[in-house]
Amino acid sequence: MPRVPALAAFAAVCLVAGAGSASADPSTTGQDTATGYYLALGDSLAAGYQPGQGDDKTGGYVGGVLTAIQAGTPKTRLHNLSCSGETVTSLVGGGVCTYAEGTQLDAALAFLHAHGKFTRVITLDIGANDVQRCVVASGIDLTCVDQGLKTIATDLPMVLGKLRSAAPDARVVVLDYYNPFLALWLTGPDGQRLAQTSALLQRILTSIITSAAVGAEARVADISGAFKSGDWSLVSVPGRGQIPTNVATICRLTWMCLRMDIHANDQGYAVMTDAVAARLS
Repeated sequence: MPRVPALAAFAAVCLVAGAGSASADPSTTGQDTATGYYLALGDSLAAGYQPGQGDDKTGGYVGGVLTAIQAGTPKTRLHNLSCSGETVTSLVGGGVCTYAEGTQLDAALAFLHAHGKFTRVITLDIGANDVQRCVVASGIDLTCVDQGLKTIATDLPMVLGKLRSAAPDARVVVLDYYNPFLALWLTGPDGQRLAQTSALLQRILTSIITSAAVGAEARVADISGAFKSGDWSLVSVPGRGQIPTNVATICRLTWMCLRMDIHANDQGYAVMTDAVAARLS
């Protein structure tokens, strides 16, 4: 995901991610002691991206989730196929990252065809980039947002259905998103109106993601809730005075208020880890 130096560049913000490597088929003896896999899919949040450092495909929330899985099944290996800037559209159709199989979804299904029986967990965060491009200097392009949401509502259930069919015994966890644009609250009255509008759109996106997950018998990690996205109660923050709790949380857990970069910091990724791990049991 590119770094964003100013509000005018918000439309260029994208989520990033990376790829991993497959291993030989695991042992089939004993569920807790046999080798198995954790397949991570999605965008830059799945890659643990941070500004100035780039991707950390074994770090971020994925690294923390792997540690949580290994607490019960130590011989679990990570296979991270996530892609920088991936959208639901490119996940299905390609065009952002290069995979031998064609697309990230193709690569995931090929991996599951070979290792699905031994895949314990699949996580997926996708969809933010389909609508983030709609935030521009002049405001939010609602026509663009509507098109993005319709694409997610159409394609995400198909993606999850294919993953579920390829790995019927895996625990599939889909992440919803925190709202980085709450940070616009700090820019004044116009920014506060945009922050409130973005909060409404986030709730719609969360509803679409949740509906798709339920339809595929997947679990939803409540990242929005973990980042207190709906909490508008005021809190005192040194140097900023009284601001909404959700705005203060975005400043604390992401780079938005320091670098105008939407990605989570170490503390934010740890919060995401906890939200995903809570859905594994």
